[in-house]
Amino acid sequence: MAQEYASEQPQDFKNRLEKVAIVGAGGHVGKYITEALLTAGKHEITAITRADSTSTVPAGVEIRRVSYDDQASLVEALQGQDVLIITMGIRAPPEQQTKLIEAAATAKVPWVFPNEYGYDNSNPGLYKDIPIGPQHAKYREHIEKLGKSSWIGFTCSFWYEYSLSAGPAAYGFDLKNRAVTLFDDGNTHINTSTWPQCGRGMANLLALKVLPDDVQDKSPCLSHFKNKFVYISSFNVSQKDMLDSILRVTNTSVDEWKISHEPSSERYKAGVDALKQGDHIGFVKMMYSRVFYPDGSGNYESKNGVQNDILGLPKEDFDEYTKIALQMKPLYG
Repeated sequence: MAQEYASEQPQDFKNRLEKVAIVGAGGHVGKYITEALLTAGKHEITAITRADSTSTVPAGVEIRRVSYDDQASLVEALQGQDVLIITMGIRAPPEQQTKLIEAAATAKVPWVFPNEYGYDNSNPGLYKDIPIGPQHAKYREHIEKLGKSSWIGFTCSFWYEYSLSAGPAAYGFDLKNRAVTLFDDGNTHINTSTWPQCGRGMANLLALKVLPDDVQDKSPCLSHFKNKFVYISSFNVSQKDMLDSILRVTNTSVDEWKISHEPSSERYKAGVDALKQGDHIGFVKMMYSRVFYPDGSGNYESKNGVQNDILGLPKEDFDEYTKIALQMKPLYG
């Protein structure tokens, strides 16, 4: 499709996004996106929330309560919005995202960020081996088929402080008991992002112009990511890098830690088998270990690059976020 320019648009065309609706404004990554948008101060923010939700949102955010059993309430809440950001827990009913996408189309919301904030969904191997990949693709395809909105996939990989603290099923660390399972030799590098970096990445992306002014304008624009993925990252590290950071932060030696090894492929298969038995921790184990395969699947920076510089994202202190992880409670055994 030929590049469009702002100078060619109708007189009432706005080349900046003004109104942002977000689902899950009080959730894991949604909270940080909302806070970053408020800090930037460039958009009017609306939190779309269920009528019975007890989740809280920061001051300065308008709240629109909806019912997923009433499509008209979703459409009404999205009228006049420039972008819809969907952040939902993995256990949220899948039809909710479908209803949101269809409501956005009816309300003619130009941009939709579907609920995918993690590993590289453009990677064929991850698409094939992690069962949520095809479902993510269906949502993107549905947006395109409806023809009213464009999607942007937000690729940030696993959240660093969350994943380091979550328990052995994630990055392999049992922080409380000073134990770690290294996948293969522990040297496979992956990208990983902090929650604040995700928030800044989204806020700075939405602050871009929608279209270049004219053919001479080479500045980054939102349209460059139309129906594509944007890639951000905080760190490109291995499990051994994480362990070294923990040793620095805790002032412990490697001799004080129990270190074991497990082939990533065997760990993946064990996760698949556990999931078949109804153990949801098996899914976590399967997903994380697959991203750590030594085929580079988790290191999207080496293949696709990252847009950190374009989005003006800062370099972060690795050990600072390791400290944060050490203060968090594990989620998985």
